[in-house]
Amino acid sequence: MPGFAPEGYPFIGGAFILFTIVLYFTGNVFYNAVPFTVFLFMLYFFRDPDRDIPPDEFAIVSPADGKILAITEVFEDTFLKEQVRKISIFMSPLNVHVNRAPLAGKVKTVVHKAGSFKKAFLEEASIKNENISMVIETKIGNILVRQVAGALARRAVCRVSPGDLLERGQRYGIIKFSSRVDLYLPLNVDVVVRKDMKVLAGETIIARFDKK
Repeated sequence: MPGFAPEGYPFIGGAFILFTIVLYFTGNVFYNAVPFTVFLFMLYFFRDPDRDIPPDEFAIVSPADGKILAITEVFEDTFLKEQVRKISIFMSPLNVHVNRAPLAGKVKTVVHKAGSFKKAFLEEASIKNENISMVIETKIGNILVRQVAGALARRAVCRVSPGDLLERGQRYGIIKFSSRVDLYLPLNVDVVVRKDMKVLAGETIIARFDKK
């Protein structure tokens, strides 16, 4: 049985209250179809299943469930200030939306940026949309994970603060409803996923780094 993300409790509780109120005042199953469906969807959306973290210590795991939108080489000029490998993951409303740390390390920076709410699969959404950027100091150097809100996702939640320590695959946040996560890695990592591939947070290996 999967657990549920704490951020989902108000949505789950609100949907359940609506369902019980309609049932109480109408006693009609037909009128309860919509609120009951909403309640079931909230349970499904905010599910938070356990994941099998790969034992490979040189593996970098996916920070999100979803589909690989793009794998590109870019210059990240805000936090890392270097040429990096950018891996973008699109999360549909049907995916688990809990985010996990791709590598173990120390959180250096967490920055929230207000913005627009363009469709998350658009490349411009990566920078222009509401987002939270988290820099982690790891054994391969600093990496950046960016939670990007989409057209439906109006809020991203990062549960950690600078100075916190994260284990690989550890839960650290959630984005509500459809959204995307961008992962910025050093160029010398070996990316093992491909465009359009489906991935699971904390479980799918995104890349590997040199054993040296």
